[in-house]
Formats: sequence, structure tokens, C-alpha cells
Amino acid sequence: MTPVHFSFTSAFTLGLMGLAFHRTHLLSALLCLEGMMLSLFIAMALWALQLESTTFSADPMLLLAFSACEASAGLALLVATARTHGTDRLQNLNLLQC
Repeated sequence: MTPVHFSFTSAFTLGLMGLAFHRTHLLSALLCLEGMMLSLFIAMALWALQLESTTFSADPMLLLAFSACEASAGLALLVATARTHGTDRLQNLNLLQC
């Protein structure tokens, strides 16, 4: 495994571990998701450059578009949660309560 592949794999794994184990605030969960998507974007862009094929060149941009949609939906949920509950702590959220 090259150092470049190791760094992107470790960045994705650290984002996943942060998402799994550090779940106190909704903002920290969103930041972990964005870190994972950024590492996937850079890895796919480098993969498309290594293959030197035009068929895979649109895939990183498609992933970036989905990442932007995910970020906007996450921030909208963060704002709605902060307005209704007064905080973004995940322990205060209850799905069974309207």
C-alpha cells in the first residue's frame, strides 16, 4: 500500500471512528461525515487520474454534488434541531416524542 493510499484510508477510517464513537453533538457528526466524503472525493479523483480514462472522470464530481446535498440537508436539520430543542446534543433528541 502506497503512502497516498494509506493516508486516504486512514482519513476515512478516522472519520468513521469519530462518527461511531464521538456522538455528543450533531455538528461533530456532520463534520465527521464531511471528512469521510472529502477523503472519498480525493481518492476517487486520484483513481480516475491513475486510470487515465475519461469514463471515470465524472464520478468524483458526482460524488461532490451528492456531498454538497448531504451537507445542506445536515445543516438544515442542525438549524431545525437548534431552534426546537435549544441545543444540538444528540442525547436530548428523542425520536418517539413529537
